[in-house]
Amino acid sequence: MFYMRKIFSGSLSRNSCRSFCLTRISCSNTKGLILGVFEKAQEDDVLQFTEAGEAFDKSLSGKLRELLSYGPAMKKGKTRVFCGLHQDFPNIAVVGLGKKSSGVCSLELLDEGKENIRTAVSVGCRQLQSLEIPSVEVDPCGDPRSAAEGAVLGLFEYDELKEKKKTAVTVQPFRSTENEAWQKGVMYAEGQNLARRLMETPANLMTPTIFADKIQQKLSSLSGKVQVHIRAKSWIEEQKMGAFLSVAKGSDEAPIFLEIHYNGSNNSNEDPLIFVGKGITFDSGGISLKPSSGMDAMRADMGGAATVCSAILTAAALHIPLNIKGLAPLCENMPNGKANKPGDVVKAKNGKTIQVDNTDAEGRLILADALCYAHTFNPKVIVNAATLTGAMDVALGSAATGVFTNSDWLWTHLQQASIVTGDRVWRMPLFQHYTKQVAESQLADLNNVGKHAKSGGACTAAAFLKEFVTVPHWAHLDIAGVMSNKDEIAHLGKGMSGRPTRTLVELAARLSQDKQIM
Repeated sequence: MFYMRKIFSGSLSRNSCRSFCLTRISCSNTKGLILGVFEKAQEDDVLQFTEAGEAFDKSLSGKLRELLSYGPAMKKGKTRVFCGLHQDFPNIAVVGLGKKSSGVCSLELLDEGKENIRTAVSVGCRQLQSLEIPSVEVDPCGDPRSAAEGAVLGLFEYDELKEKKKTAVTVQPFRSTENEAWQKGVMYAEGQNLARRLMETPANLMTPTIFADKIQQKLSSLSGKVQVHIRAKSWIEEQKMGAFLSVAKGSDEAPIFLEIHYNGSNNSNEDPLIFVGKGITFDSGGISLKPSSGMDAMRADMGGAATVCSAILTAAALHIPLNIKGLAPLCENMPNGKANKPGDVVKAKNGKTIQVDNTDAEGRLILADALCYAHTFNPKVIVNAATLTGAMDVALGSAATGVFTNSDWLWTHLQQASIVTGDRVWRMPLFQHYTKQVAESQLADLNNVGKHAKSGGACTAAAFLKEFVTVPHWAHLDIAGVMSNKDEIAHLGKGMSGRPTRTLVELAARLSQDKQIM
């Protein structure tokens, strides 16, 4: 309990929070409330709460507004915590939502209003969590879905392997009748958190077999609409997936080809959307060994598989009316005595031969066979996701996922989906210029690295994958740059990001409504 008239500062980021306690009401650590406030357009403007915040302040006879008039202005992403103002909510975090006029920005390619809500709510939730408050109600801030996403994403913590854990916080909307929108946001965010958890797990605890088992367990409650097939090495051999097998043979861990079928459409025979995800559960680089510094992060080299599997689970939970299939070739890339050697030639499922000049360019090998297999389902759309190239991280950093696509129609849907989720995409070139560089091979039909290896690496990787695609609507998402988060995306915190799971879910939802193709 706090009784003194004392102001102290504490923050998630420097100077982002101030806490006040001015009464003798008990400040119990049981319940908290997050309320939003907009940034003043002019210095002498009246402070503007959200609808829920305005009503709550009136119940306090304007006390909250009065307290906020002291101290620094409420800027975007900042928070101030008050305790002892209300009997039902002993701890109140007021969060800055930025300008009320914020919306879709054509330069930033996202809805800044939605993103501001996610950021503000996440900061408020983490601040109340630091005060060990286990139950928090959240102001919907005019957009319950975005508020829910901010809360659930912001409170994620991978601490399963630690003795000391942060306070578990349950969140629910504050005085909102839009529970459906809130729940939708929760489900989108939980889908991304599943991908984060899979990616964060140490490689010895997330082998191909364990990964497949985890996904099967997660989908078990949706068995009426979802079927999971865990294909063993013998099946992979029967399919003549020589490129995939050539990578897997370098490890003692058995490869798995994970296949998920979600039948959401009323027409079970409707041609599906297919998600393909790279599933390298640990990437040492193979014989072309990676530097030891930072190699631990290669436990997340199955980020493509993690995001597409999580997206399908979320789509199924949301009952999106679309048939979706998920394909994830799972293996490790290790340097044992059977591993691929630079200069080896392997044969893909479609019969094309590949000269492997760099064993650390293994993701495109396993995806090649998965993309060939995807065509057996007569898909309307194929979207693959992969932490494929360091060159993509160099090109875009963590700002956006790089997209290579042969379809303007699909690109439009992807971009519109990313504007809604705030998890941005950026279109990259898929020129014949790059195809020529991978098609010139001394020993085989293709080379797994470009002729000019240090130039346009993300583009030549995409051009390589294009050689295994014949459908008119295909997109390759290189997610290497967005694999992890330091402090760039405020509502995600530090660690593996699970991006772009929510954008994939939103894409599926958009495609289910567009009957032009589907």
